[in-house]
Amino acid sequence: MIRKPTPLFFEQGPHAVILLHAYSGSSNDMRLLARRLESENYTVLAPIFTGHATGDPADILTAGSPQQWWHDTQAAIQQLRDRGYQQIAIFGLSLGGLFATRALMEDPQLVGGGTIASPVIFRGQTNVPTAFIQMARATYRQAKIVGEEQDQKVAWLQDHLTAQLTAIQAFADTTATHLDRVTQPVFVAQGDADQMIDPRSGKWLAEAYPQDQVTFHEYAGAGHVLTVNSAHHALEQDLLTFLHLIFEK
Repeated sequence: MIRKPTPLFFEQGPHAVILLHAYSGSSNDMRLLARRLESENYTVLAPIFTGHATGDPADILTAGSPQQWWHDTQAAIQQLRDRGYQQIAIFGLSLGGLFATRALMEDPQLVGGGTIASPVIFRGQTNVPTAFIQMARATYRQAKIVGEEQDQKVAWLQDHLTAQLTAIQAFADTTATHLDRVTQPVFVAQGDADQMIDPRSGKWLAEAYPQDQVTFHEYAGAGHVLTVNSAHHALEQDLLTFLHLIFEK
């Protein structure tokens, strides 16, 4: 029996942090970071976007959409507020960073937040389509779906993936156009060996904000998933420093 990921919710201190995962990922992307923040007395919520972590990659395309994931993001913020948390920061990895940025833009009560390897400003190449299909094949193999059945399922995914990625792109472009509406302190993290998105993405985003508003960290030799790769300890420390600053204000 393969255990499916579930949302993470670690209740600790009065300062709360939302962590949004990557496209085709899950709350597991955020577990190490969430545990580190929890150990420093932060309350942490890492939801799972609709359609993700179900065991069938097709659910991402049929149940998920940028509008649905934006709704999921708003629901996560509301969940914390309903439990009495008023001091909330929000961060996202890759796709999650698009929604964290949109949340900062639309919800000035949020204290701050930011992005981790997120193509908010999209230029250059992306390997997301290839990676999605590789992930799907691995998921089907785990579920013992092989041969012709797997090929048919993957063909369906390939037929429908472009439309969703185009919708995500439109959401990112709209967000990037209105970054001046983000007034809170912003944290931007990027690995310089990112092979999923252009490794200059973080710098482009950081440069779009006023210098005194943004904290930019680039991690040498680190790939895309900074929350679990060689940079994760450094990222955790940098994020804790940033949180200390924004919550002390």
